[in-house]
Amino acid sequence: MNPSQQPRPARLAVGVVGAGRVGPALARALQQAGHRPVAVSGVSDASVRRAARMLPDVPLVPPAQVFENADLVLLTVPDDALPSLVEGLAETGAIRPGQLLVHTSGRYGTAVLDPARRAGALPLALHPAMTFTGTEVDVQRLAGCSFGVTAPGELRLAAEALVIEMGGEPEWIAEENRPLYHAALALGANHLVTLVAQAMELLDMAGVAHPDRMLGPLLGAALDNALRSGDAALTGPVARGDAGTVAAHVSELRRHAPGAVAGYLAMARTTADRALAHGLLKPELAEDLLGVLADTDPEGGTAP
Repeated sequence: MNPSQQPRPARLAVGVVGAGRVGPALARALQQAGHRPVAVSGVSDASVRRAARMLPDVPLVPPAQVFENADLVLLTVPDDALPSLVEGLAETGAIRPGQLLVHTSGRYGTAVLDPARRAGALPLALHPAMTFTGTEVDVQRLAGCSFGVTAPGELRLAAEALVIEMGGEPEWIAEENRPLYHAALALGANHLVTLVAQAMELLDMAGVAHPDRMLGPLLGAALDNALRSGDAALTGPVARGDAGTVAAHVSELRRHAPGAVAGYLAMARTTADRALAHGLLKPELAEDLLGVLADTDPEGGTAP
């Protein structure tokens, strides 16, 4: 359906419980779509400052007061805090019947909101597949961002409309698939940050003056190739079966950055398996390579 043909929700009073990096950005995006942020709850000093910066003139109040004032409440708290928060709000009678209750956890669908649903709330799980900084740039990045959406059948149109109003693209995720969906995103995005940061540290050790400049074009091309071609984009010594080169890498990492060895070996083994399965790594070269990638002790010998 064309976005212009989507049913538009009524203009809503929006509240935020949890002024982390995500909630204020989504509230700002909804504000730009014509909705009205009316209350925000935050505990830490950083949350208070973020709320003041992203949602100026919106009162900072306790969570129960957010529910008193809002038609739509964004629950943007850490995953592990969400179940107990929802149960507590339902037990204290904070939730009003007919109130739209949206959480942004990737891990959970709408079942985690069941206590609120029993209190009359309308539950939605809208997870933006985006990394957030807690600054204005987050609102801009929502343009074209996919949202993992889980909602009851009767609320699907409302969920879709809210995502589109924030500039996003809804992607429907079944309740039972939410943990797998979230694991995939964490594997791709969170681990990528770790890998890039580690690569920059190693380049700095190697005397490269501007590791970010060196890695930028390379990683941009690798990401583009991977998104276009999947495993066919694999290159480098592991995919080629250059066991000697890989052995040299492991030796140097043990000497200069022993903390990086386990991650290198794990990713290299996975790369070798995928390259072999897709015919990129020749079987006759795989044996020597996998021998190099076997667990080794700190002195470089093969572990028992």
